[in-house]
Amino acid sequence: MVTVYSIVFLGSLVIGILFGLPIAHSLLFSAASTALAIGGSATNPQIVAAQLMRGTDSVTMMALPFFILVGELMNRGGLTKRIIDFCNIFVGRVKGGLGYVTIFACLMFASLVGSAVASTAALGAILIPMMVESGYDREKSAGLLASANLVAPIMPPSVPMIVYGVTAGVSIKSLFLGGIAPAIYLTAIMCVVWFFVSRKDGIKTEMPKMTIHYVVKCFLNGLCALLLPVIILVGLRGGIFTATEAGVVAVVYSLVIGLFVYREMTLKDVMHAFIAAAKMSAVVMFLAATAQVAAYILTISRIPQLITESLHPLIEHPMLLNFVLQVIIILMGTCVDVTPTILIMTPIMLPLLRAANIDLVYFGVVFTLANVLGLTSPPVGPVLNVACATGNVKMDKLVPKVIPYYIPQVLLVFLLIFVPQLVTVPLAWING
Repeated sequence: MVTVYSIVFLGSLVIGILFGLPIAHSLLFSAASTALAIGGSATNPQIVAAQLMRGTDSVTMMALPFFILVGELMNRGGLTKRIIDFCNIFVGRVKGGLGYVTIFACLMFASLVGSAVASTAALGAILIPMMVESGYDREKSAGLLASANLVAPIMPPSVPMIVYGVTAGVSIKSLFLGGIAPAIYLTAIMCVVWFFVSRKDGIKTEMPKMTIHYVVKCFLNGLCALLLPVIILVGLRGGIFTATEAGVVAVVYSLVIGLFVYREMTLKDVMHAFIAAAKMSAVVMFLAATAQVAAYILTISRIPQLITESLHPLIEHPMLLNFVLQVIIILMGTCVDVTPTILIMTPIMLPLLRAANIDLVYFGVVFTLANVLGLTSPPVGPVLNVACATGNVKMDKLVPKVIPYYIPQVLLVFLLIFVPQLVTVPLAWING
């Protein structure tokens, strides 16, 4: 019967997706179908309602809308241009300089937004036209931007890590701090690949001369913007506030900078930012609620136990088990977005991880990285779609330009699996 339930659940989920239902509604449909197959108390509407509420009834989950709001406020507060100008000071005049500006701007913007889609939309509107005007190939510029923005869900504050932390019951603070080293690795990989791409194409530098006054102004404006991630990390590291409280601090800081320091944000912009953040948060929260219902139905149907039993021989080999799980996640990323994958797979994998004695913080960092690779993997590839829109390029032209970055990024996931010290040692050092 376990096999029948798993077929019903997966079959109804696939059918819902194929019919164009949103992931959240597809999860509800598959959960309802499986509950009807099970019968008994599984079809009790009161239990379903209680599980829906349980999916979002978390103090830690409150951090998510706050950080989404921070991203919206910073996008409207003039932050994007100042980060680009700040990076331009240091690497703008080297060969292929705008490419390096893009890479480092994505890293810095990631430390404020935590969403690859939002970062791609904000930076792409400015950087892609700027690169094209300087003689860069449009498709390669869009491919570079899309690939470089994969750092956004890894660098704290990371929205996917908040979702994983709540689902797995893991410290958000530890996940945030654990994501710093992989974010730096991703940035280094992007720089190395761009070094060869820019030289192969013979890209020239056409940056104007910078006056001392301009450099000082850009530097000070950039520091003011980049003080926010420092406040968040220092506060978390020192135990001054929790991840949720850090989100509140970040919102207040963003309002002060946008309204009174940069003075590029009006009260109307603030209202629009609140509305946009509320809509995005509602989508994620509803998805979390429906995923909790699906997780409950999966549990009573014993589907996780079936998967655990099939992979049980690998429990004695934690590294191999981790490798198999990450490969599954990378493959899922080609057709399912990051948040649904985390919400669906985390409850299934937790028994295996605990049985194999795999550190949940370390796994969460690698798991998140494997998940975000799907953002630039067709056919779904949300970041690819945003890059196509902002860069005015076609998908079939963009995908080949992403591959040179995608392959090393996948290899980085495998490297972190077989050399976990690349994550655990920096995390231990940061944690003191």
